[in-house]
Amino acid sequence: MSGCCPPSRSEGSEVPYDPPGRGQASDDLIVLPGGTFLMGAEDKDGFPDDGEGPVREVAVASFAIDPHCVTNARFAEFVDATGYRTDAEKFGWTYVFAKFLPGELRKRSPRPPQTPWWCGVSGAYWRVPEGPGSTVEDRWDHPVVHVSWRDANAYCAWAGRRLPTEAEWEYAARGGLEQARYPWGDELTPGGEHRCNIWQGRFPVRDTAEDGYAGTAPVDAFPPNGFGLFNVSGNVWEWCAGRFRGTDAERPMRGGSYLCHDSYCNRYRVAARTCNSPDSSSGNLGFRCAADV
Repeated sequence: MSGCCPPSRSEGSEVPYDPPGRGQASDDLIVLPGGTFLMGAEDKDGFPDDGEGPVREVAVASFAIDPHCVTNARFAEFVDATGYRTDAEKFGWTYVFAKFLPGELRKRSPRPPQTPWWCGVSGAYWRVPEGPGSTVEDRWDHPVVHVSWRDANAYCAWAGRRLPTEAEWEYAARGGLEQARYPWGDELTPGGEHRCNIWQGRFPVRDTAEDGYAGTAPVDAFPPNGFGLFNVSGNVWEWCAGRFRGTDAERPMRGGSYLCHDSYCNRYRVAARTCNSPDSSSGNLGFRCAADV
């Protein structure tokens, strides 16, 4: 797993799962007619071990999908209505990118040996994303983060929705383009214009934020793709339904995040995929909903 992907929680760290009651979420979904498309990629600079290929024709039935990720505001409605506690709250910690932390908190927070730019921060969760003293008060229109696969499914169940399958996610993310690398075409910055929120500079030392954002961006930042979906490349990883390698221990994530950079992890390509354990969470991992029609 690359540096932009959040580390997994340790095995054997299971906490009780408390499913919420049924509710109702706001915002309209985009209905897509379904059909067949060419899924996957065989890019020379891709990650074949992730199962990106082979390129194959896949059929999807008509479905509906969120135009953007679930926001902090929408997740707050869910929590206020149900009293739901996320896995990060139950565990008492979650992963935060080190450079977002004040010095003292950064020093005392443990780091995974393979990805020392992540800190396991006690007391951090979706409402205080950089730990005690931080807030989402100026980020209500940003994607909710520090949500596990289980948390995302809990929200979807309350909202009468579900997570998209990987095939649905990729079909929607492509926006009607066939085998393009990105939702808008094959060039990362056509005409010098940034189309997504990813890392610029040298990771993990310096992010120049040339795209306008260091950390998360509003869910409707940058133009939408041909189907009207925002930020399917970059910003935050998005949980999907199903299993990554056929086991419950690995759940798929798509889209890349603000920590991705072409020099080491170009998983903001629409065909790219990775995974994490269903109880894992971090400051660059969110979700969007789908529904049957």
